[in-house]
Amino acid sequence: MSFKPKTKINGIKESNFLIEELPGLSQDEIDNLKNCGVTSTLALIKQGKTVQEKLLLATKLQVHIQYVNKWVALADLARIPSVGTQYCGLLLHAGVASVMQLTITPPHRLHKQILRLQVATLQRRDLCPPVEQVQQWFEQAKLIHHVS
Repeated sequence: MSFKPKTKINGIKESNFLIEELPGLSQDEIDNLKNCGVTSTLALIKQGKTVQEKLLLATKLQVHIQYVNKWVALADLARIPSVGTQYCGLLLHAGVASVMQLTITPPHRLHKQILRLQVATLQRRDLCPPVEQVQQWFEQAKLIHHVS
């Protein structure tokens, strides 16, 4: 369930989700993030813009910096409306760690990477998003990155 408000960028809306919608977070991690004032994905991005800010947040949360890096990367990718929290984890596991990186990754190559990942981990080709959807991620990432 998408959280409001959304910021309109170049005709598309940057997505913002409640922090509990970010994949892979335990209830304790969600509670700790909320205690630090992080209630949404865009709030997480704001608090983790620099390495120093990520280190500070990791210290407050008493977690290793790699977790904060992962959560910020997931939140960044979730800003893309057609990616959201549904596909941000898939993109991260396929090697795409930011909106900026998605803008420079050729969609056909990324589609092949995702297909290989789905077959290797799940033995399922049918779960791979179609190349047209990957192209849409790429196009929306370019619009969001251009303004960011």
